[in-house]
Amino acid sequence: MNTDAVVRRLIAEAVGQDESVLAALPGDTRLFGPEIGLSSLAGARLLDSVRERFGVDVAAEDLNLDALESIATLSGFVQRHRR
Repeated sequence: MNTDAVVRRLIAEAVGQDESVLAALPGDTRLFGPEIGLSSLAGARLLDSVRERFGVDVAAEDLNLDALESIATLSGFVQRHRR
């Protein structure tokens, strides 16, 4: 499974949405926008899941958390920093 697909699955799990919904969204869909509705609690769960799955600590490596702007920015960040 490619990184983007796994990141989308982790987002779906964090916000309690069906994976097929996230799979159909364009990459520029904002994580905190109405389509996904990432809350601060769900965001913390997502960051934990990304760290466990990919070994990437987004909060430590991206102090402004710009990586959480959209599906594509998070996926790209993970691809660049994964171990």
